Amino acid sequence: MAERDYVKAREAPKNPVYLPGTRIELLHNNRPAKPPRHVLFDFDGTLSLVREGWVDIMVPLLAGHLMPFAKPGETPASIELLVREFVTRLTGKQTIYQMMALADEITKRGGTPAAPLDYKAEYHDRLMARIASRREGLASGKISREEMLVPGSLDLLNGLRERGATLYIASGTDEQYVLEEARLLGLDAYAPGRVYGALADIAGFSKEMVIRRILAENRVDGASLLGFGDGYVEIADTKAAGGFAIAVATDEANRSGLCDEWKRERLIGAGADVVIPDYREAARLIEYLFRVNE
Repeated sequence: MAERDYVKAREAPKNPVYLPGTRIELLHNNRPAKPPRHVLFDFDGTLSLVREGWVDIMVPLLAGHLMPFAKPGETPASIELLVREFVTRLTGKQTIYQMMALADEITKRGGTPAAPLDYKAEYHDRLMARIASRREGLASGKISREEMLVPGSLDLLNGLRERGATLYIASGTDEQYVLEEARLLGLDAYAPGRVYGALADIAGFSKEMVIRRILAENRVDGASLLGFGDGYVEIADTKAAGGFAIAVATDEANRSGLCDEWKRERLIGAGADVVIPDYREAARLIEYLFRVNE
């Protein structure tokens, strides 16, 4: 099942409305139709910060592959701008889609690209070199789990679990690495047997498929579903299923407690119901979500 493309549903409001005394932005006055019973999280940028900075690895790598096929008038700067555009546009989909976009750009210029899986393998090797110290630090205990999690993640997960919600994790990163990094962060204990990642066969995994499976296996409708994500795919898929979607517009690099404005605007455009910068106000957010409309 192909992952959906980005479709802008609405503009971000110029005058945001917040839950009083918080940075929890409300896009309308409605709460979830039912108390959330099944909660789906994206992984990278939504819970995990292990791969923070991945864009700074991917964009120069792909631009370097495209530059030899530059058309007259294209410069290193314009090539990098082009690559950054399709990398950010496809963020939220499985990584292979960005590699497929690179191959398409090379083909457009009369070149013969390598297989997208080859580009993906090269990118992954470079990324793993960048984050090796983080993974090793987590494994040895030199780096605390909290340092590599979006602030407040454990408070939110514990609060949702205490309310009886079943938690799931679905990521566009390859499944073997999602499982490993979820274990290093202690997140596997919150979603045992319910951590999903990308497969070699791209048709064999999508976040929409995970959502359909959750609803079918539990015999519930979409109104029981709550989705958290920093990518448009999980936001749009949650809304398409009839669920309630929370955009996590994390400032990953600085952890400032403020929203990343590009993420905020994009995720509101994807249909988010609520926007948060992180989970530092987890208690207020949970109170809001479980106080069902009368």
